[in-house]
Amino acid sequence: MNISAHRKAIDKLDAQIVRLLNERTRHVLAIGELKRKAGEEIYSPHREQAVLDRVSKLNTGPMKNESLRAIYREIMSAALALEKPLTIAYFGPEATFTHQAAIQKFGSSLNYSPQKTIADVFAEVSKGRADYGVVPVENSTEGVVTHTLDMLVDSDLKIVSQIVMRIQHCLLSNCKRSQIKKLFSHPQALAQCRLWVQNNLPHAEIVETSSTTRAAELAATEPNSAAIASALAAEKCNLRILEADIQDNVENATRFLVLGHQCSPPTGRDRTSLLFGITDRVGALHSALACFRRYNINLTKIESRPSKRKAWEYYFFVDCDGHINDKRVANALRLLERHCNFIKVLGSYPNTE
Repeated sequence: MNISAHRKAIDKLDAQIVRLLNERTRHVLAIGELKRKAGEEIYSPHREQAVLDRVSKLNTGPMKNESLRAIYREIMSAALALEKPLTIAYFGPEATFTHQAAIQKFGSSLNYSPQKTIADVFAEVSKGRADYGVVPVENSTEGVVTHTLDMLVDSDLKIVSQIVMRIQHCLLSNCKRSQIKKLFSHPQALAQCRLWVQNNLPHAEIVETSSTTRAAELAATEPNSAAIASALAAEKCNLRILEADIQDNVENATRFLVLGHQCSPPTGRDRTSLLFGITDRVGALHSALACFRRYNINLTKIESRPSKRKAWEYYFFVDCDGHINDKRVANALRLLERHCNFIKVLGSYPNTE
């Protein structure tokens, strides 16, 4: 086939793709109407994950699975926008990593609402001004975001999904590296690039900012300055990327939580998050954790936080494999109740990586 013949074949395929996409969307809209009548949530993380997994299995190439999943992410986002004009609240201004994580999860067709604090994200979803919220919870280099954990203690919101995103920091500036005298950065971003900064900008004045986007905004207006931020922030603030991937750990990643009101049903590959408090006695924590061992449940995370209600009293945040509706998990939690003075299930959701 010559170029003209290939292009004619592509045009014919495009016509079929458009027709089929609209046919698919009509089915989605019909399902959405049935969900509304039943009082169910429009967004279904478990169904979303099933679609993406099935599409990957159907792929025979040459398109990469990552590219195909990104295309379907936007297809599902466009359909969601037609079903209901969803609003997603997220922590930070535009072009932050939390903003990127929200778009990675929900696509570009929905409404996004930036919030100044993590508490504001919780409030927007709780009060119904946003349908879902996205907040960071832990970084593979710097550990947990304690404010997010503290907010989960008293909130009625549930963790309905998670996002794990590789974090790639860039050095942004409109001057040469040798001319940089001041470096703007959010404390978390700076911590994740500490060694690189020490080795490459040892004499630069470090100025902490409220977000990576704010760092980029300041670097765009002040001479002889730079910022640690994302490539998206560089585009937004008209800055040049002097160097990409300056994070110390090449596997640097952040986990984000999606907050909502209803947990999705089991998928067969889920994670459950919960917190509990124990009485102050010898072996109390050991006895509590033994409940998971008894039912052969893998714990993927445990973190302690002060209860803030009584001095030296702590809550323990735990992530485990499985769904709250799974028999083994349900049995473990019933046993756990005997050893704890407080238990709260924060959510069960697809265990996506």
